[in-house]
Formats: sequence, C-alpha cells, structure tokens
Amino acid sequence: MKFFWKYKLDHILFWLVTILFHCFLKSYLWDKAGAFHFFLEIFLRNTLLAAICYFNIYYLFPLYFKKGRYLSYALSAVFCLTLYTSLKNWHDTWIYGYVIGDITKRNFFYNTYYNFSTALFYLAFTLTLELSKKWYTQQQLLQKIQIEKLNTELQYLKAQINPHFLFNSLNTVHFQIDKQNTAARESLQKFSAMLRYQLYECNAETIPIEKEIEYLESYVDLQRLRKNQNYSISFCSSENVKDFEIAPLLLMPFVENAFKHVSSHTDKINSVSIRLEKKDDLFLFEIQNTKDAFAITSDGSGIGLKNVERRLELLYNGKHQMNIQNEANIFTVQLKLRLL
Repeated sequence: MKFFWKYKLDHILFWLVTILFHCFLKSYLWDKAGAFHFFLEIFLRNTLLAAICYFNIYYLFPLYFKKGRYLSYALSAVFCLTLYTSLKNWHDTWIYGYVIGDITKRNFFYNTYYNFSTALFYLAFTLTLELSKKWYTQQQLLQKIQIEKLNTELQYLKAQINPHFLFNSLNTVHFQIDKQNTAARESLQKFSAMLRYQLYECNAETIPIEKEIEYLESYVDLQRLRKNQNYSISFCSSENVKDFEIAPLLLMPFVENAFKHVSSHTDKINSVSIRLEKKDDLFLFEIQNTKDAFAITSDGSGIGLKNVERRLELLYNGKHQMNIQNEANIFTVQLKLRLL
C-alpha cells in the first residue's frame, strides 16, 4: 500500500478510469463533431476537473479547512466550482450549439446543473479519498508508536535491576563516604537523581522540558568531573526554554554521543557545546563537539542516534528537522521541533 501511494498509482488509476469512462460517454462526438473536438472535449473537461481537485487537496484544504477557517474554505471551493462550470458551459455552448448545430443548446446556462454537480462530485470524491489515505497513514503511525512503546518497555524491563535495591545501595555508599568529601557526595547524589528520573519519571509520553534540562545538566556536571582542564564544556539554555513538554530522554543520546566521541587533543582545547533555545513555537537544540581528525564518529548510523531518528519520525512526524554535520574536526547536531 505504501508503494502504491508513494508513486501516486492511486491517482493514475483514478484518472485513467475517469478518462476512459468519459471517452465512452462522449464517443458520439467523434462522428458528429470530428476527432479534434472529441479529443478537445476529453482534454478540457478532465484537465479542468483535475485542476480544481488538486487545487482543493494541496492548497485550499491545508490552508483553510485544517486550520478551522471553514467559511473561507467553502467560499473558495464555491468559486472553483463556479469557474469550472462557467468554462465548461462556454465550451458546451460552442461545441453542441454551433459545431454540432443543436440550436436548443446555444443557451449558455443549458448545462449549468450538470457541470456544477459533476465538479462538486469530483471535488468531494477526491477529497474523501485523500482524507481516507491520511486516516490510514495516521492509523499505521499510531500502530507503529504502540509497537515501539511496547518494545521500549520490554527492553527496559529486561535491563532493569531492582530499583529499591539499587537506591538502598547508593544510600549506603553515600553514608560510607567521608563527610568532608563533599564533591564525592554531591556526585553520588546527582547520579542517584538521574537514576530516579530514568526509572520513575520517564514513563509518561511527555515530560516538562525543565525536568529534561535538569537531567542533562546533571549528566554534563558528572562528565566535567571525568574530564581534565584540557576540556571546555558549556551548557547554555535560554530563559524562555520552559512551559512545554517533549518526549522523555529524547535529547540524551545526542549528549552521550558528543562525550563519547569528543576529541582527546593534548596540544589544544577539546570542547563540547550544548545550546537550547525557543523561538515562538520552535524548539532549537544544538550540540557540537570537537573530534579527532579522521575519527569514526556516529553520523546517524549508530544505534543510539538511529533510535532517536525513529522516535522523531514516530512522535514528531512532519514537525521536526534534524541536521547532522560531520566535518573533519567538528561534529554538530541541530534539531528543530515544532511544538504546536
């Protein structure tokens, strides 16, 4: 079915059947008016019908109907129907009234009802087919999301150890650390908070961006402890990045990938830079890291980034844009999410 729609075979089949049926109905024109007028009738009628159908599907419907501007949509549709009816009336008056010579059909409005109802039928029929196709695609997408969710939960359960045992163990280690060693205690607390976030707060379909940022910051802080002074790590989140929700752990694979593949230069600074912004209804996430020349870096083929790309396609279909730049010494990921 996807192959059928991808190459517009449904459109081709529909118009092929339509034109053949019209040729059958108007075959008498070949004898009465000649081959030229027969083919002109077939071409003009079906071209005009195709024009108003596709203008409706690809312009009027997304511009007005989907945005709730029903009056503007109705007026525009009526204008298209009236335009088709007028042009077809003019052609019918000429071919039937003057070329064939039927005096009764020289009245401009003779075929108005037939032409208007024909155009209305094709407009409604093709729109119904398009809506049915979109509904089917949406159902397939929802099914994929459910399967992906079940697979994720299954993998999570397989990998999960008893959380109560783990947190109790962390608390035990925390109290065993010398109280004067505040840095170690704070690191362990950050790790515990990150683990709690993953185990308990990421089960919802979406989470507040503030929690995701807090989780990312904790991860970055732990990475800073692992890196020496030869590393420059920056995390910048604009003040307006708040009051919206995203899928949980959507950004984490990008951050993990950056620290995994960051360069290890000894003669110059190695850097990881993370930036989050929000402009109107657009959320922008950019992460950049230096890398060793000719190093093999995951450019989207890695399992982590592949999973993210699949989640983006399922959860933000048509509302996201991801750009990966894998240059000689710099690796950059730019992600844009449409929030509405």
